[in-house]
Amino acid sequence: MSSSTRQRRWAKSPDFADRPDRVEAIATQTAIDKINYLDSGQHEVRCRECGTCVLVRKNSYKHTSVQWQEDPDTVCPTFRDSGVVPGTSISPREGCPQLQASIERAVLDGAISVPDPSGP
Repeated sequence: MSSSTRQRRWAKSPDFADRPDRVEAIATQTAIDKINYLDSGQHEVRCRECGTCVLVRKNSYKHTSVQWQEDPDTVCPTFRDSGVVPGTSISPREGCPQLQASIERAVLDGAISVPDPSGP
């Protein structure tokens, strides 16, 4: 088999066009994964410094997912005053320390639960 034939047959993500049952199963699982990983377990947290509201999910004590509901460069003074032109940042930000403190306070107050690492 030539390398060009091998490249045409190999697919990183097969489309299962000949297996509609498999396509449906993948679509169903994708919808479930989206709910599980992106939508469920989120809690609103308002920054105690500036009032910016974000959605937060704690997956462990070390792992926090934050979804901004508005552009952080517009609503968060730390991001707005960073000197980076919105949409042009070439390095990842560490985040806003005031928002991080607000999230930590929400965890300590019990407003956000952290899953038990030994649980299912």
